[in-house]
Amino acid sequence: MLTHWVVEPTRFPVLLRRCTACGHDRFRASGKFRVNANHKLLDAWLLVLCSSCGDTAKLSVLERVNVRSVRPDLLERLHTNDLGLAAELLQDPVVLHRNHVALDWAGAWRLDTGGSDHLGQEVIDVSVRFAARIPVRPARLIADGCALSRAEVERLLTEGKLVSAARLSGKLSGDFTFTLYCLPRLRQGGRDRL
Repeated sequence: MLTHWVVEPTRFPVLLRRCTACGHDRFRASGKFRVNANHKLLDAWLLVLCSSCGDTAKLSVLERVNVRSVRPDLLERLHTNDLGLAAELLQDPVVLHRNHVALDWAGAWRLDTGGSDHLGQEVIDVSVRFAARIPVRPARLIADGCALSRAEVERLLTEGKLVSAARLSGKLSGDFTFTLYCLPRLRQGGRDRL
């Protein structure tokens, strides 16, 4: 039976960018936008705050765009400070590249395994879906989801008891599946635990 896991964000990621006021390199997204119209041209920015001094910086979303070319629903979302739009823009590689920003997802996501029923099985087939483009090491996900150490996951991978069409070394931010054979018993507090 196929088990479904979901990697989902719990908050906005930290933005890695140098602050011009204090030199700190971490910003947090405020979820607010600034929209400015100059005649028929429109500019829009996502506002971010320095984690150290609180100084505001702007991430360019739209630059000198004709107002008529902007979809009305997008304009409405900008004016209402739509948090969903802010999350979408923080995952847009074009916006990140244009603004010279990298993301740090540490502590900003969680793994939903749907319960621990899979831990009692000898063979599990798992489909991992990413609700956002969060780069995570698959070995860490498997270790967390199966209550294993990362060393144990690496051993299972080496022994061929953990297989996947996706490369399980490095980081992934896209959906993948894996099969784990002969889930080992772990000792915890003197008891066997699956």
